[in-house]
Amino acid sequence: MLQPLAKKRILLGITGGIAAYKGADLVRRLREVGAEIQVAMTPAATTFVAPLTFQAVSGRPVHTELLDTSAEAGMGHIELARWADLILIAPATADFLARLAQGMANDLLSTLCLATDQPIAVAPAMNRLMWQNVATQDNCRLLARRGVKIWGPGVGEQACGEIGAGRMLEPVELCNLVIAQLGTQNDAAEFHSELPVATPFPTGPLAPHDLQGLTVLITAGPTREALDPVRFISNRSTGKMGFAVADAAAAAGARVVLVSGPVTLKTPSGVERIDVESAVEMHKAVMERSRQADIFIATAAVADYRAAHPAEQKIKKTRDVLTLELVRNPDILAEVAALRSHRPFTVGFAAETHDVLQYADDKRRRKNLDMIAANQVGVAGSGFESEQNELHVLWEGGERVLPLADKMLLGQQLITLIAERYRLWKGEL
Repeated sequence: MLQPLAKKRILLGITGGIAAYKGADLVRRLREVGAEIQVAMTPAATTFVAPLTFQAVSGRPVHTELLDTSAEAGMGHIELARWADLILIAPATADFLARLAQGMANDLLSTLCLATDQPIAVAPAMNRLMWQNVATQDNCRLLARRGVKIWGPGVGEQACGEIGAGRMLEPVELCNLVIAQLGTQNDAAEFHSELPVATPFPTGPLAPHDLQGLTVLITAGPTREALDPVRFISNRSTGKMGFAVADAAAAAGARVVLVSGPVTLKTPSGVERIDVESAVEMHKAVMERSRQADIFIATAAVADYRAAHPAEQKIKKTRDVLTLELVRNPDILAEVAALRSHRPFTVGFAAETHDVLQYADDKRRRKNLDMIAANQVGVAGSGFESEQNELHVLWEGGERVLPLADKMLLGQQLITLIAERYRLWKGEL
């Protein structure tokens, strides 16, 4: 069996959640691909699974105490932090995420996270409402901005009997993510070639250099199609999702050009912003810049139609029925995807009220898109006019669910996935 994690050292942190039982299988899988494992448990975790279980599967003593009298100078947390190539917290409870976000160091595991300069990844596991809570989302967004990898959570049935986002990713999924993080490029690629196409990619933030040298062109917000000098046709888009994606792309090192419809949002740091109003204006701005872009992400909710003959003066209320003649707007996304030369990697969005996946995949195929991110609108707490969203991302032969989360965090997760698919598209992986 391939061992893409040979000689890699992983410190696995177990916190007090029911998903702690999955940790034993995770240790086994990581060892099978060559990793050396040490386990650190919080006091709460030991009430779910005995430390002896992890000692047996890891072949090493389990660490539970902050001040270890058997360690050099009695500071076992420093020795462990120096030893690890990666600290993985799985499961990561809402409580632990909160303490990690606040920089607390009141037990062994939280102290280890402060005492390392190596990557940290967390696999959230909690009730769906705890995951959706604004406090948890704020904590995850803060951690992601600090470079902590957020892996998951998954969607499905939970121990409490409810169904939704909050399940810890399965051990095989986490093992794959660790391989993608630490394995050599050749070994990781060979290992992943044996897996199904839908194997999840990392969903934490990218490092500042991961999109270095690339130009990412993004559209965001609604468009306004004038009926007269006062009225217009538009939609409920606020632009928050697109601005979150632009922020994440800039944080990953890309040169970001953001073409925005009329919104009241602050321009993300390091992003070049171009303001437009109508679909025709957005079309012109995009087509002038599309051939210079490496990646094009169309998050904007562009009006499909505009008035054929906008009135030069305000339309008066003189009739019971007013008939408007509408004509189709240019299809910006389809035109970019159809470019014959210097075509960027093209990502579309599909906002649907029903049959979301069917319509989204049809749109992907018809317009020859490399990826499409689908979301259902008209649902309370998600999509338009909401701080949160959830996406089902589709590409040829694969898909990935990004569960309900704060749009800033979701933008980081989406950019990570886009970057992975872009590298595969370019033949770099």
